[in-house]
Amino acid sequence: MAPRAGQRGLWSPLPGLLLLAAALSRPAAPCPFQCYCFGSPRLLLRCASGAELRQPPRDLPPDARNLTIVGANLTVLRAAAFAGGDEEATDSVRLPLLTALRLTHNNIEVVEDGAFDGLPSLAALDLSHNPLRALGSRAFRGLPALRSLLLNHALARGSPGMLDALDAALAPLTELRLLGLAGNALSRLPPAALRLPRLEQLDARVNALASLGPDELRALERDGDLPQPRLLLADNPLSCGCTSRPLLAWLHNATERVPDARRLRCASPRVLLDRPLMDLDEARLGCSDGNAHERGEEVDVAGPELEASYVFFGLVLALIGLIFLMVLYLNRRGIQRWMRNLREACRDQMEGYHYRYEQDADPRRAPAPAAPAGSRATSPGSGL
Repeated sequence: MAPRAGQRGLWSPLPGLLLLAAALSRPAAPCPFQCYCFGSPRLLLRCASGAELRQPPRDLPPDARNLTIVGANLTVLRAAAFAGGDEEATDSVRLPLLTALRLTHNNIEVVEDGAFDGLPSLAALDLSHNPLRALGSRAFRGLPALRSLLLNHALARGSPGMLDALDAALAPLTELRLLGLAGNALSRLPPAALRLPRLEQLDARVNALASLGPDELRALERDGDLPQPRLLLADNPLSCGCTSRPLLAWLHNATERVPDARRLRCASPRVLLDRPLMDLDEARLGCSDGNAHERGEEVDVAGPELEASYVFFGLVLALIGLIFLMVLYLNRRGIQRWMRNLREACRDQMEGYHYRYEQDADPRRAPAPAAPAGSRATSPGSGL
């Protein structure tokens, strides 16, 4: 059936408009080799090529929003690794829309300065579970939008200067909200991490922290409208001595800022092994000299349980004393009679001793002295 005259003007422009839209639309960039691409416009890429992938793909689509590379063998992230792999190309922006970059379990050992140049929109970076041995002090430069940085289980094998390099690398990240440093055998926290102005949470679990000093605790305080950061500290070998008094006082005043405060337990001294830190009394945390610690001597700390045992022992003694007094009171007459009989027996005994003494001391009862042997020869009756 032929179309009506009124319908001809309505349908005739549609094919032309479709052709024009197809001509003006930019063809979608192809997905890189050995990667998987999902969705558009928020394109998600996942590349898991095992040992074959030794550097980030160079043909990443410019409209990529999320990039995940897991299980590869990157080993080294060189400068401008995501901006063409050339330090001279740091000004070029190849991935202007990339907001999330996950590089876990990739055997990354070195992150050079400027490794993430060319990613102006990057908000989340995850480098967890990589055996990092060296980290450039300017590794995170050019990331003004970074909000989340995860380095969990990535720094334990680092060189002696790793902590200083990490401190310098974190300093420019003024917009960072979340920092993950769990499982890195850290004996102290990077000072720059504590001073990040907008930090909301610092994950420091499963490290080698013995305590936090007054300077570190003061660095966690924020003035004005800035958020007060939360701190995760579980599974650290805390030393429950006088050095932990500032930490314990801070925990009592800001328990809500340490969600796992009830999981904090003492690793030393031995007398407090595995005791919850929050159950201790701040005034009872004792100190010992360094030689005592080296010899492994225990610090005498009187905790609440020891005080309770003393109180219980005192109550038992008081009860025993009360029972003894009641027994004495109920048997007072018998005790008086026993005391009287005892006194009379003692008096009779003393009188007997006194009588015998007087008899022995009487001179009339003394025996006559014996005559000398020579006196018999001169006696009148001797006949001489």
